[in-house]
Amino acid sequence: MKITFSMRWIYLLFLLVFFQTTSGYCQAVTTYYLIRHAEKDLTDKSNKNPRLTAVGQQRAHQWKRILKAVPFDAIYSTDFYRTRETAAPIAQDKGLPIELYAADNYFNSEFKAATRGKTVLVVGHSNTIPFLANAILGEEKFSMIDDNIHGNLYLLQLTKDSVSCQLLALE
Repeated sequence: MKITFSMRWIYLLFLLVFFQTTSGYCQAVTTYYLIRHAEKDLTDKSNKNPRLTAVGQQRAHQWKRILKAVPFDAIYSTDFYRTRETAAPIAQDKGLPIELYAADNYFNSEFKAATRGKTVLVVGHSNTIPFLANAILGEEKFSMIDDNIHGNLYLLQLTKDSVSCQLLALE
């Protein structure tokens, strides 16, 4: 299976990054890019911590290409092979460490303080990323991601006075 992302989506992402960086001159802007891990190996149903498949590895490298122009300050991942392997190509490209976070204790005051005014990538799971987006938004907008979907990109921006959100489906 070959994964392709249209240039239209890459161009849209570039524009979002451009406006995010230029809007920050007036006040601190915190930007979160949230993605689910790429395709995991499902051959051993008893394995609770599988690695990515070859297709998943390919998707992780596509994320690196798509997010190339984003000036990340930090990259967060849960402590699972599939999330760390999804984040790894981006972290290597940016020269950033992958910081671990607990998916069951997301968007706490410590995380908010550590990421305030920064551009951050968070890699999580189908049952955590939408709920992290909801916590950032302060409303219940998103539900769990279908198991077959690995190309959603949640882009959230926070200022002192507002929160905005875009959901891009890059399948």
